[in-house]
Formats: sequence, C-alpha cells, structure tokens
Amino acid sequence: MKAIRYYGKEDVRLEDIPEPELQPGTVKISLAYNGICGSDLHLYFDGVMPPAPSADEPHPISGETLPVVFGHEFSGVVDEVGEGVTKVKVGDRVAVEPFMVCGECPACKKGMYNLCEKMGFIGISGRGGGLAEKIVVEERWVHNVGDIPLDQAALIEPLSVGHHAVVHAGAAFGKAEGKVAVVGGAGPIGLLTASVLKAYGVKTIVSEPSEIRRAKLEEVGVADLIVNPAEEDLLEKVKEFTDGVLADFAFDCAGIAAVADQLLSVLTTGGHLEVVALHAHPFELDLMGAIMMPERSISACIGYCNDHEPAIKLVQEGKVNLEPLITSKITADRIVEDGYKRLRGNPGEVKILVSMK
Repeated sequence: MKAIRYYGKEDVRLEDIPEPELQPGTVKISLAYNGICGSDLHLYFDGVMPPAPSADEPHPISGETLPVVFGHEFSGVVDEVGEGVTKVKVGDRVAVEPFMVCGECPACKKGMYNLCEKMGFIGISGRGGGLAEKIVVEERWVHNVGDIPLDQAALIEPLSVGHHAVVHAGAAFGKAEGKVAVVGGAGPIGLLTASVLKAYGVKTIVSEPSEIRRAKLEEVGVADLIVNPAEEDLLEKVKEFTDGVLADFAFDCAGIAAVADQLLSVLTTGGHLEVVALHAHPFELDLMGAIMMPERSISACIGYCNDHEPAIKLVQEGKVNLEPLITSKITADRIVEDGYKRLRGNPGEVKILVSMK
C-alpha cells in the first residue's frame, strides 16, 4: 500500500509498504482524510522531537525507530474487525484517537491517560498513521462518527483538543453557560476552542491580530466579539462587553508570553486562565498582582482524555460546524509543496486535508 513516511527534518517520502495485519481486538480502517497539524510542521521543518522516535532510539511503547508512517488527525471507514471487537462494525465511518499508552504508570491508573509517562501518538511514534491507505488500530481508540462526513471527521481529533481545554477549565457541559470567555489566537485550536465554548453557551470574545484570521472568525461565526489587539485595547473592549465585570475565563491559544499576560489582565476576580498552546520559552508571571491578589487561577492542559465522544456529539447535534474550517484538500504526492509549505506561509489556511487518492 502507499504511505507517507517520516524520516526526519524536511524528509518525508511516499513509499510502498506492506499492508498492516488485523489482530484480535483491533480494527482495520480504509483511510479517507488526514489533517495537517502544527506538530507535523514542527517535525518536518525543525526535526525530530518527542514523542517521535529517532533513527537509533525506538519509542518505548511502539518499539519503532524512524522512519514511521506520518499523520495523526484522520478518518476512514471500517474495513475489517478482529476477534472480540464489538464497538464498531464493517462499513462504519470512524475517527481515531491516536494515542498509545502504557496503562501502568500513575497517570494511566488514574484514568489520565493523556499524561502517560511513555505516551506516544499513532502517526508520530509508530503503529501506522493517517497518511496511508490502511491502518490497524486497537478498538479502544476507534470512535464511530455516524453520518458526519469523512472530511469533517478528520477534524474530530483537533476538536477534541479544544474540548479538553474547555472541560479542564471547568467551562463545559453547561457549567459556564452565560459566562464570558476570551480566546487569545484564532489559529486552528483557537477557532475550535471558541467553537466548543459557543456550543456550551459561553459568550466568547476572540482576540486576533491577523486580518485574514479575523475574516475566518466572521465566517465561522463562533465569536460574540472579535478584537484586533494590534489596534484596539482588549481590556477596554472586554470591559465594554461585560459592563465592567471582565471575563470569567481566558484561553491562551497563541503560545506567546505577551498574550498570556494580556489574557490575565482581562479576567475578573476569581477568573481562570487556561493555557492551551505550547510555549517554546519560559515566561514570567506577576504572581502577586495578576494571580494572588485577585484570586485568579491558571492551569494548562495537553491533548485530550475522554473527549472524542462528547466532541463527536457536539458535531452530530449541529452545535459545532467543522465544514468552514476545511480550507484545502490535496493529494499525498503534493504534501510538501501544497501542504507543509503552504500551511506555514499562509495564515488564511486553517485545516489542509490530505488523501492518498
């Protein structure tokens, strides 16, 4: 079968590899679409970083070294099911939660498998990936998406990241309905986090300096107020929107220290900042003035944990619309030029989907 394999920095290859074999408790999937993620860009342009293995040191769970099949945001149709599988059947449309976990560390035993000490990702750490014609996955990680179109189903994985952020902050399942949240950054995760907040009835302000991304926000319709922080005073805009009360929640989806500081400043007394984006560098916080005295809280989250099913439900109920977030579809033979390079240099692209056909 055809597959895109990752060898290292700026080295991905479309190759013929053996089709994976079905095992008891696993599901074989004919793959439809794979979304390109920011972590894929980091791996391609910057080189190997955990949880990807190296050419010499295998991943502790998969046991694989480079090269590995690439791609972890994917959807497809069930081809075959192994002995003992009851969750899905042949012909089901599915999305995959692309984890591999040890099941033995303290985090796994607490049910917090996204924090597994040896955690890896299908499509980064081994065990196949979404950029192939077929994949075999443990039943545990396969989620039936019903009648959700397969292109949109490829976005269930990043939607689950946004869902996990909202859950972790305490703003999901109606717990914060009618309250106000500010999202910093309208890249893919910012857009999806705002989508989840709106779905749960939270009034949402999005701060984004890029004109192109603000236009996409308008199109998607998930913000009650859009602010250009390069030309407008975000704090004053939040004061106006809340009659001076300020925001209950803020979500850092930019990964920039100045944005995190700004988001803290727009929180009300007792407000909460959730750090969703990865920060490449440490940054200082005004612990006394910005956090302690107003009794604000700050926490961070990573990935998802039991979020795929509720994320799928939001789409099925029409509370989240993924269609406008798909900005391009390409074939695997054009993944570098029309995928990685285009996505890196074009802020108007939200999600580029790749198919093997």
